[in-house]
Amino acid sequence: MNTPTTSEQMDIVQIPYPPDLYRFDTAAEGISGGFPAVTEADIEYFHQYGYLVINDAFSPTEVEDALAGMLHLMDGKCPDFRAIQFEPKLVKRKDELEGQDRRDAIRKIFRFVDYEPRLNAMAAHSGLLGILEQMIGDTPELFQDMALVKPPRHGSEKPWHQDCAYFNLPEGTTVVGVWIALDEATPENGCLHIIPGSNNEGPMIHFKRRDWQICDTDVPVGRDTMVPLKPGGCLFWHGLTHHGSPVNQSEQRRRALQFHYVPTSCGEITTQERMEVYGSEGKEVDC
Repeated sequence: MNTPTTSEQMDIVQIPYPPDLYRFDTAAEGISGGFPAVTEADIEYFHQYGYLVINDAFSPTEVEDALAGMLHLMDGKCPDFRAIQFEPKLVKRKDELEGQDRRDAIRKIFRFVDYEPRLNAMAAHSGLLGILEQMIGDTPELFQDMALVKPPRHGSEKPWHQDCAYFNLPEGTTVVGVWIALDEATPENGCLHIIPGSNNEGPMIHFKRRDWQICDTDVPVGRDTMVPLKPGGCLFWHGLTHHGSPVNQSEQRRRALQFHYVPTSCGEITTQERMEVYGSEGKEVDC
């Protein structure tokens, strides 16, 4: 059900990275019917290809409530909440911006589930947790929470990477990312892109270039599959799946929630141990 479909290559200008780093001719297809429609075969598909798309995972009311909670925090209406990151191009102007201009200067907010019950409700959704338990094979534990804004015209790229390269977790831990569209995510406004099957190809060395990322020349771009989503659509992906998102070149916002889950039995490693796997130091490699 999640087999990608192919269409003619779209003419979209790329700017801060090589022009052929993202493809726009193959899109993932998703399951309809929400969380109850997911079958054992779909869980097997996730483990084989490293992702699963559910088109209508959350209702319009749940999406509206989540957006309201997100804006509540972005607008500073929770005095104790400080975890807001601004777009690099606009961070110097953040104190002079107001209203919608300030909202559109924000790149992401994070660590919010203890401050905003409407967002916590999304992370703790029973249908979502049921699917995660099947994928992880253990009770899922929320490991990271963030909301991504990707504002119009200057929403920045997130280069190709593996999430496990960021987390001090033992090698072999099943990490599952969850991405929930609150606005429509399109090729033009920077929907996610994935490399199907890359979750079974092991850790990749990452480099500090535009971000902590897989080297552009190491990305198997020919397998790039974009994941456009309607509001309420949901993407699950494995922590080793290569993924990224290009810049938002449109006039449309691309707000989304992103959560990561791990097994409750998961341990922890040191940063040094993680860098021995994902870092380039001492490996005679360059980018």
